[in-house]
Amino acid sequence: MTDHIKTDCLIIGAGPVGLFAVFELGILGLKAEVIDNLDKIGGQCAELYPDKPIYDIPGIPVCTGQDLTDSLAKQIKPFNANIHLNQRVDELKKVGNEWEVKTSAGNKFITPNIFIAGGVGSFEPRRPPIDSILKFENNGIAYSVANKQAYTGKELVIFGGGDSALDWTVELSKIAKHITLVHRREEFKAVEHTVGLMKELVNEKKVTLLTNRQIAEANGKGKITSISIKDNDDNFSEIPCDNVLIFHGLKMELGPINNWGLNLNEKQISVSTEDFQTNLEGIFAIGDISYYPGKLKLILSGFHEATLASQTAFKRARPDENLVFRYTTSSKDIHKKLGV
Repeated sequence: MTDHIKTDCLIIGAGPVGLFAVFELGILGLKAEVIDNLDKIGGQCAELYPDKPIYDIPGIPVCTGQDLTDSLAKQIKPFNANIHLNQRVDELKKVGNEWEVKTSAGNKFITPNIFIAGGVGSFEPRRPPIDSILKFENNGIAYSVANKQAYTGKELVIFGGGDSALDWTVELSKIAKHITLVHRREEFKAVEHTVGLMKELVNEKKVTLLTNRQIAEANGKGKITSISIKDNDDNFSEIPCDNVLIFHGLKMELGPINNWGLNLNEKQISVSTEDFQTNLEGIFAIGDISYYPGKLKLILSGFHEATLASQTAFKRARPDENLVFRYTTSSKDIHKKLGV
């Protein structure tokens, strides 16, 4: 446990948008502290798809989730932001014009600005309620790909019909011995282009597609050796395998944020598009967790939101100073902060 940490801004969430907010605040001369309930920075990019290609970051034709995380970490290094991992915000209260925050690790913060950049809240995979599946978790069965090379030369079964399931079917088909894709419906919720790529792989016999089937049982002693599936008429069949990936989506929970008095739109937080401030003065929501008409859940949209929110955060943290807008290409002060 620490004494109160005084900071210009507390950022909740160390995903790409939260990390970029450190940069935007930093070039304005503001100090930020970051907390995250995961054990590493990067948010969903690092946790769910560290090796998955991302194509829509401006100026970067293609990068992985881990590449983007590493680049952002390098970009914010000059600002010496402290990042507090494995903890969440448990308590929040207003103290004058500032906010007092206490985390599950006992850290306490005093700040005029809070940026909620927690993606879509705390998340965990939807697990099939089958005892044998739980038995083989992290021993043959996984819900994300931490290291794609682990599937080299493997007989792999993938469950799901969304973007994650089909993206990884296409990507891992390059290195796996064979992939069986199992989906409980005929229709897929992935983008049409990826569905097309998957069907090409089926035609090339690199992927076996089984629809209208779902997971029934995991089999093996010590390590998984096969997976049992059933069709809509409860007919069972067994697929030998080395590994299983289950992409049945995520359960998203706002956790304590749900009780802060914020205006919520289902599981998102309503904000003003002027500065992405919530109905509580000094609390901003950026990234996937923010809601406004026309909202797009894209990383690049979150970068824009972080930029505008930082401008108002400066005014709250430095009410007696004038904020003069400067381009990073021409500001000597910014060059000095960045060490260039």
